[in-house]
Amino acid sequence: MSDSPTLTADGLETYLHCPRRYEFAHVHGLEAEDDDASRDRVALLREAICAALRSGATDRERLEEIAAERLSELWAGHDEPFHSRIQRNHERAVLEAVLEAYLEAVGVDHAAGIERLEGSANELVGPALPLASARSLSAEDGPNRVRIDAKVDYVTRTESSLVGVSFVPTLAPLGLLRYRSDWEGDVAALFVDHFDGGSDVFEPRAVGALFETSVVVDGLRRLQERLDLEAKTCRYVQVPLADRNRTAVNWVQDTVDATVEPTDLTDVYIDHHTYAMTHEHRNETVDSRLVDVASDVLGGSFDPTPRWDEIASESCPDCEYAVGCQDRLAAEVRFDG
Repeated sequence: MSDSPTLTADGLETYLHCPRRYEFAHVHGLEAEDDDASRDRVALLREAICAALRSGATDRERLEEIAAERLSELWAGHDEPFHSRIQRNHERAVLEAVLEAYLEAVGVDHAAGIERLEGSANELVGPALPLASARSLSAEDGPNRVRIDAKVDYVTRTESSLVGVSFVPTLAPLGLLRYRSDWEGDVAALFVDHFDGGSDVFEPRAVGALFETSVVVDGLRRLQERLDLEAKTCRYVQVPLADRNRTAVNWVQDTVDATVEPTDLTDVYIDHHTYAMTHEHRNETVDSRLVDVASDVLGGSFDPTPRWDEIASESCPDCEYAVGCQDRLAAEVRFDG
């Protein structure tokens, strides 16, 4: 697998938003500015939580103590330009409330699951723990295999499953996937329609999340084999840490309450018909499209024309590369006739 070309799950989602955006970011290496401060705050909380999980502690009080101490250290060096000390203190209080909500929702159980992995915690707690999935390509020219990388923040274990967990700012980008518990029906239709040239369905975030789930689940299986871990299934969970809709502020009492609602994407990804026949956590529909998109990327297919109408309306408005994009500029000065 080391001799195979390497792609990333994040990169493939970028390609789904716009092939030209992928070319700018991943081929030419042009950096885009991200002014979303919530991502920086999630990074602080991510590091603090992982520090607590790496400690080996499993009781609630000790986990919170370690995470809070690490968060305090990180916050002292956080130079985000707040407009006032009151705002800075408020955002700190929000992070502390989310930390408490995370431990209440899944943190304690996940810490116990890491302990059950018998000494592998240093290898299974990140943040940004890499997982790799090898896929065979159908292209006649070029490489016949590709390595696709994804990152999770830690790996834990339930009674029957090996679980990869990623911290994200919010689950909003998942769209429909947040509210569905299996592949059949709306999810399958959304995925298939996204790739239908005659359809106006354009859901790069949802499709990208399914691609990422496929890569993570396969990466977990490979990790399981390498470390000789026992688990019947592999699962992928996202945990939101900056969801303002789940934060309540009482300005009179100067308190912040938060709830954290993790989402397991595995059942949304699994085609149960395929699962029942092969006993593998695979969805052939997603996996085959994943290979197709990877082949397009490796083949240098960066022309956005086939989906330009959807890309122009959905992806261009928030694209950091739009000001210098030849496709966007050509569309702006196009003459009818």
